[in-house]
Amino acid sequence: MLAAVGSAVGLGNIWKFPYLAGANGGGAFVLVYLLCVAVVGIPLLIAEVLIGRHGRLSPVNSLARLARKAHASHLWPLAGAVGMVAGLIILSFYSVIGGWALAYVVRTASGLFVDVTAEGAANIFQGLIRDPERLLAWHTLFILMTALVAVRGVRSGLEQAVRLLVPALIILLLVVVGYNLNSGHFMQALDFLFRPDFDRFGANGALQALGHAFFTLSLGMGAMLIYGSYLPAAAPIPRMALAVALLDTLIAMLAGLAIFPLVFANDLAPGSGPGLLFTTLPVAFGHMPGGTYVGTLFFLLLVLAAWTSAISLLEPLVAWLVENLRLQRSRSVTLAAFLAWLLGLVSLLSFSRWAFSFRFGGQVRHNGWFDALDVLTSGIMLPAVGLAIALFGGWVLPRRITAGELGNGPVGHLWRLAIRYLVPLAIATVFLGMTGVI
Repeated sequence: MLAAVGSAVGLGNIWKFPYLAGANGGGAFVLVYLLCVAVVGIPLLIAEVLIGRHGRLSPVNSLARLARKAHASHLWPLAGAVGMVAGLIILSFYSVIGGWALAYVVRTASGLFVDVTAEGAANIFQGLIRDPERLLAWHTLFILMTALVAVRGVRSGLEQAVRLLVPALIILLLVVVGYNLNSGHFMQALDFLFRPDFDRFGANGALQALGHAFFTLSLGMGAMLIYGSYLPAAAPIPRMALAVALLDTLIAMLAGLAIFPLVFANDLAPGSGPGLLFTTLPVAFGHMPGGTYVGTLFFLLLVLAAWTSAISLLEPLVAWLVENLRLQRSRSVTLAAFLAWLLGLVSLLSFSRWAFSFRFGGQVRHNGWFDALDVLTSGIMLPAVGLAIALFGGWVLPRRITAGELGNGPVGHLWRLAIRYLVPLAIATVFLGMTGVI
């Protein structure tokens, strides 16, 4: 359970959620995102953990084992393979963002942001992302950190970090939110986040809300399947899934309340993209008493949050390599980490030498392959894998297996109804809306 929390709580909550909400109408995006978490996210989280615990192997091999038990098609393990590849792709650009956070620990500790203006903070950030040599160094360091913990495994490495990480992160977010209460723009941020404005929200926003629900809960990428395989038989799966989803959502909302008052106080654009976090919070830390210490600790905890999620993205491929190629865990981690590092070069060059723009779903994306890989994974691969998991868990997996894991009470019946009908319908509706069919 601690590993699942560490996987879910990360950059998706603090870095990605605010800029997606800012680009898609604020409250409208938040409302649809919460619906996606409730209707799609929690049932799928239960399904992935259930399949993982019953299979007790890597995502691909667990699906293969259960497909054989159900006398179903041998193609079902492809869903696990696609999810495993999606996780590797996400890790490749996730590591670049983790590198930004590492760089900001050093910059904040050095006092660079003391009395900084909004324009000054933006210039510092642009100077970082347009320097591929610096980004390469930070990206490499983050991948090495991830590999070092992954070698130790989930129980010895990840669980120990999460025990202190999540409470400390919540406390620091509350400190920033408390600072914002006196900024004069807190109510404006509340209005922006929680009053839906559907005039600025369309089918693309719905797809991004759905994709982010998958991204932030680590669904469709094999992480929850692999953690399910480590879960003790007596642990209550629905209670764990609900706790993970609620904690994940709480931190995302706190991140929004930490960032948007600063956005409005400094006349910044809410939809300014992936750099939103790194151009707003330094302004607050630069002007609050003791801001250098608070800011350094905040970005350090952001690194740790990214670190735990990165380990979860690496784990499915590592487990598959150990099981199928009979490699030692250390060699499996080295190979998987190298592949993520190599692919990450594409993303870090997207802000300088390989920069280009493209249009997707009515929105112009300016960050080249970085945005393209994000669209591919969060917008297409993760929902597609989620749909396959829903169909497998709801229609292929024998009822005796699901009932054995969840029981025959109201919770089991509600889950079965959701995974069979609501989840596939919701995913299909968003995709059809995106393509213009409805």
